[in-house]
Amino acid sequence: MAYTKMIGAEVKRKEDPRLITGRGTYVPNVNLPNMHYVGFVRSPFAHANIMSIDTSAAKAVPGVVAVLTGDDLQPHYEMMLQGAEKDGVRPRAHYPLSIGRVRHIGEAIVAVVASSAQAAADGVAAVEVAYDPLPAVADMMAALQPDAPQIHADAPGNVEHVMGRSAGDVDTAFANAHKIVKERLVNQRLLGMPMETRATVAVPDPWTGGLTVYTSTQAPHFMRRDLAKTLRLDENSVRVIAPDVGGGFGLKVGMFPEDAVLSALALKFNLPMKWVEERIEHATATTHGRAQITDIEAAVDANGKVHGLKMQVYADIGAYPIATDVPDLTILMAVGTYDIQNLKAEVKTIFTNTTSVAAYRGAGRPEAAFYLERLMDLIADELALDPAQVRFANFIAPSQFPYHSPTGLVYDSGDYAGALHKAMTISNYAELRAEQAHRRAAGDKTLLGIGIGCFVEMCGFGPFESAQVRVEPSGTVTVTTGISPHGQGGATTFAQILSDELGVAFDKITVKYGDTSQTPQGVGTMGSRSIVVGGSALVRAAGKVRRKAIQIAAHMLEASTEDIILHEGKYMVKGVPSKSLALSEIAATAYTDSMPDEIDPGLEAHDFFKPPSLVYPFGAHVAVVEVDSETGKTRLRNYYSVDDCGPRISPILAAGQIHGGLAQGIAQALLEEANYDESGNLLSGTLMDYALPRAETFPMFTLDQTNTLSPHNPLGIKGIGEAATIGSTPSVANAVIDALNHLGITHLDIPMKPEKVWRAMQP
Repeated sequence: MAYTKMIGAEVKRKEDPRLITGRGTYVPNVNLPNMHYVGFVRSPFAHANIMSIDTSAAKAVPGVVAVLTGDDLQPHYEMMLQGAEKDGVRPRAHYPLSIGRVRHIGEAIVAVVASSAQAAADGVAAVEVAYDPLPAVADMMAALQPDAPQIHADAPGNVEHVMGRSAGDVDTAFANAHKIVKERLVNQRLLGMPMETRATVAVPDPWTGGLTVYTSTQAPHFMRRDLAKTLRLDENSVRVIAPDVGGGFGLKVGMFPEDAVLSALALKFNLPMKWVEERIEHATATTHGRAQITDIEAAVDANGKVHGLKMQVYADIGAYPIATDVPDLTILMAVGTYDIQNLKAEVKTIFTNTTSVAAYRGAGRPEAAFYLERLMDLIADELALDPAQVRFANFIAPSQFPYHSPTGLVYDSGDYAGALHKAMTISNYAELRAEQAHRRAAGDKTLLGIGIGCFVEMCGFGPFESAQVRVEPSGTVTVTTGISPHGQGGATTFAQILSDELGVAFDKITVKYGDTSQTPQGVGTMGSRSIVVGGSALVRAAGKVRRKAIQIAAHMLEASTEDIILHEGKYMVKGVPSKSLALSEIAATAYTDSMPDEIDPGLEAHDFFKPPSLVYPFGAHVAVVEVDSETGKTRLRNYYSVDDCGPRISPILAAGQIHGGLAQGIAQALLEEANYDESGNLLSGTLMDYALPRAETFPMFTLDQTNTLSPHNPLGIKGIGEAATIGSTPSVANAVIDALNHLGITHLDIPMKPEKVWRAMQP
């Protein structure tokens, strides 16, 4: 059989046979002897002092074993360390079960332990809590007002931090501008809504005196670190296992209060404890995404070239500072794909009495792309230019790479104009414009809109990733990695890489992850880093194994190591195909006493990869929509996506990531929005109130690519997991506005729901 190169091949996912036949294992599937179940009493107030807690009725509920308040559990763990220490005090820190005060609806204050999940729920309902409600503020702009309620004592004016970047001479650019184009843009708050909500099973470990914790997490080693610190345990006495995980999107990166409470309860009662998040709990207790308002202003010339840019971002981070660096990424990507030298950009992060805002697919970069791409269309409207023309006037040129952004980043490589040219070609852009003009002239009541979205993102974050490669005596290969996939297909892509690196059959490779007792120290899966950083660690480890395999082959074939090459899956003497060995033959010798003294037994290696810099995938998308002028309903007719992530290890999996990203980004443009009322009540906490897309929302996507290598990793690759989300929201928003702009409508806030669009069209 001919050797087949696996990198770039279209192969079926290794994970799928197990998952689609119901043999997957998720945290809710973990059932252990004497399992007990935990339910949480959560605050119904957005801001209140806790006056008293009466647990007597709950303790009398059949099946309830214990009811514990924050005071009861306080001796068993440390505070969750959030926010900077000031004068030896962390005023923003709080215990996993909050004590004394709550700052958002859904905050956990009592844990009920029971012999069944239903008994735990009944016990939760029986707990009586007396609150003293305090004034609350749920709107970030209202939180900045002088008379707003103070949420944290060390955050005057409810401002958590301010971060900015400036470059060039902005004042002169604006003074000399042909036009000044400005708008207030909103990135609405979103709920993550993975198919699997959060879940935790904590089990006492008699061997170490610590714990084994099964949890739906993206970062098992992060979870182990934080649990150990909070519970005052050594890290090697905490084992974290992330089995199959049904989606994360950034929401499952860190430790949540429930994880710490379950672990403390397991140690206190010496019993396994289980908690599975309800969907309403997910809406109120798991972090949200986006939630920004931005005032953007550009100084432009008559050709649409931006000579100066001002960007003031207001970022709602909710009640507690979970991931306050996410809005900073918006500032770092403030110029996107455009060569803008005069810049003043600032973000102000703001506390509100709402669920905390943290990472959500793209984490700060989709927001920046949305602002810039809406700006480009606003400039086109103001100057009566085609939106593509404005973008071509502003793109960073290929000759400018590596590009030193005025925000301090260094983009690795790119051809942004090339991606847009390709997107315009595959979408027949000129014909679409002609169709639009014809339909408008004919008075068609179905309005056609064409939207462009160009983007670049930063990803492949460090500080490192790890991999271990072990060739078994039989010639099969086992890989363990610090990467912890939650739907991305890491077992497939890693096997494809290793197949080519070692010359071993794809189906002879097993990839293991998600268990801190079996995998090397790792960071996890987030920020489009799995293949960029984890795959690079794999290449390094595989390189060590390959070099040793060559040593052993040289001994077996009585040749020098310089003459041994890996060719089409065989270790052969250069120019002598008859003198060759399969990896299985080499492995069989590696674990015997027939090796020369200078070669140690075994055939395995462990390595880390520390990325020297970030990588910058990019792309250009074109969305085509039809808007019913009588109802305001938008139909996405066509969608064209050109994405550049460098070489694609698995084209099928890359397409899957793009499809999923498009669904989330399009849904933000058209449907999704989390809303609070003035008192901090979440109005969109159920799937009856929060609009998720369905299959009928989307057309068949047309995908294409350009291929630009990154110099910062051995595979030359860039990330793909977040790219489509970044490009699709502005593309669809621009398309809807484009359908309406002949009516004098140049801006609407997303999501562009039918009623909003219909009202805008009324005289």
